[in-house]
Amino acid sequence: MPLFQGKQFAKFTLFLCGLIPLSSRLHAQSTPGVTDREILIGSCAALEGPSSFLGRETVAGAEAYFQKINSEDGGIYGRKLRLVSHDDSYDPAKTQECWDKLIAQKVFALGLFVGTPTAVKYVPMAESNQIPMVGLFTGAQTLYSPLRHWVINVRASYADETREQMDGLWKTLHYRKIGVIYPDDAFGGAVLLGVQGGLKSNGGEPVATASYVRQSNQFSSAIDRVKAANPEAVVLVGPSNTVAPIIKQAHAMGWKHLFLTVSFVGTDDLIQAAGDDAEGVVITQVVPPYYLTDLKTVALYRRTMQKYQPTSRPNFVSLEGFVDAMVLAEGLKRAGKDLTREGLIKAIESIHDFDVGLGSQLKLNYSATSHKGFGSVIPTVVRGGRAVPFTDWTIVASK
Repeated sequence: MPLFQGKQFAKFTLFLCGLIPLSSRLHAQSTPGVTDREILIGSCAALEGPSSFLGRETVAGAEAYFQKINSEDGGIYGRKLRLVSHDDSYDPAKTQECWDKLIAQKVFALGLFVGTPTAVKYVPMAESNQIPMVGLFTGAQTLYSPLRHWVINVRASYADETREQMDGLWKTLHYRKIGVIYPDDAFGGAVLLGVQGGLKSNGGEPVATASYVRQSNQFSSAIDRVKAANPEAVVLVGPSNTVAPIIKQAHAMGWKHLFLTVSFVGTDDLIQAAGDDAEGVVITQVVPPYYLTDLKTVALYRRTMQKYQPTSRPNFVSLEGFVDAMVLAEGLKRAGKDLTREGLIKAIESIHDFDVGLGSQLKLNYSATSHKGFGSVIPTVVRGGRAVPFTDWTIVASK
């Protein structure tokens, strides 16, 4: 019996003629979304609708980094990175349609998904289809624990953000009365759970909590309920288009205690939407401020965005998307030329104590038992229209 038959013989002939590396060609053809020239990455994000700032900017930051890799480095092992992104409008009802589009395009890996209510739909799909999902703009604990083999997180979790907040309030400011206003959805529940956990570790619990229906613009009852408990600080949960009007309405009522929120809010959008009312709001961040160009990767981000996404103004969201793309690219490099989906996961798990140029506080750590990435957050306070990092919580005490 001949050693090679049919198509195998033809490919082996090309290999002998030096026209094609046989193992590479056969491998590329057998891996979805991978050819000799391209690696296809798929994304579903809020490109339209009220949360579109988060989706568009996340994708813009990643696209800029991919363009840099393609144009300046020749891709990864000669393969260009191509991002295909579809809109889900931050709507769980649209997730299946968006997913089906990516599957039809036979993407190699997934990334740059935005939001908790949609992520909880996509994650089981990625797991059941065994497709790597790298970098999600959400810190919901369900993405971190239990370990999900095919899901790679980059940002710190909401539990990390709220723990930093509760420790600062409880241990430094000695506040004991903390309230929470949150949307009645998976995102709101995730942050509320983080606040409760952070307070419980200090021996406390929220003095009052109240939910609202997102996009209803009806916050009065939630504000009244929490305000009645006379809290010393209140965690406001939601994107900028809900948190900003809550702050403005609370201030108009004469309620000007310390307000805090998490990174998902879209810091720059919040500052613009709330105007002077944003002054003094505490926002925990999962990446450093984008104006700290003494940090290597922040400087690279600014140069790259200016070159490849010149219409996008620098902001926290696109910087996070940029960093997510860096992590994915690093995994692809470590995975080698014979790329497989499982190989990408193993390659990212090999990243330990990795300096990504964001300062000593933010180093990447992965393993076979942890797909978390960053474990630290950066508290900031709005001063003069800018989110300013701080380490001493006494500077944000309510007056």
